[in-house]
Amino acid sequence: MKALVLNCTLKPSPAPSNTEALAYEMIKEMERMGVRTKMIRVADHHIITGIKSDLGEGDEWPAILDELLSSEILIIATPTWMGTMSSMALKVLERINGLYPKRDSQNRPVTFNRVAGFVVTGAEDGARHVVTEIAGALMDVGFTIAPQSYTYWNNGPGPGDKYLESDYRKDWSVQTAKAAANNVVAVARALRQTPIPGSA
Repeated sequence: MKALVLNCTLKPSPAPSNTEALAYEMIKEMERMGVRTKMIRVADHHIITGIKSDLGEGDEWPAILDELLSSEILIIATPTWMGTMSSMALKVLERINGLYPKRDSQNRPVTFNRVAGFVVTGAEDGARHVVTEIAGALMDVGFTIAPQSYTYWNNGPGPGDKYLESDYRKDWSVQTAKAAANNVVAVARALRQTPIPGSA
C-alpha cells in the first residue's frame, strides 16, 4: 500500500516548511503500519493553472498525477492563509478535478477506492474550514474520506510563533496525526478487501 503526501506550502525547497513538519508525523505512523510513503513539495514543480490532467509542454502535473494514481492514500497538507487553504492547494484541487471524467476498466471513476486525509497548519485558525473545503472537493471527484482523517495546528488568535518555533499544543497535533493515519489506512485496507463496485 502506498500513500502520497502533497505538501502545498508556498515555499519552495530548501526553505523550512511547518506544514511538512506536521505531515511527517502522519507519515511516520503510516510507515510504522507498513505503508510506503512519498512526499512531494508542490512548489518545487511547475504546475500550470487549469482543470485538465495534462496541459502540455512544461507542465509537471502529469508526473505527480502518475504518483497519485499509483497510491491508495492521498494526504493534502496545506498552510492556512487569510483563513483558507494556500493557492497551491487550490491549484492541486483544480488539477485533480481533471480526473472527473476518467474511468477504470470496471467503469468506476479512477479516484474510487482511494482514501484522503488532511494536514493543516497556520499561525491563526481556519483549519477546520480548510479541511471541510478540501474534503468536499475530493469527495466530489470520488475519493473516500475516512472518519477524523485530519490533524492541524495553530497558535491561537493573533500573530505568533510558527509550528517549528513553538511547543504550543504540539502534543495534541501529533497524537491527532497518528490517529488520522490509522483511520486512513484502516479505510484503505477495507476498500482493498471490498472495493466500491463498478457500474454496469
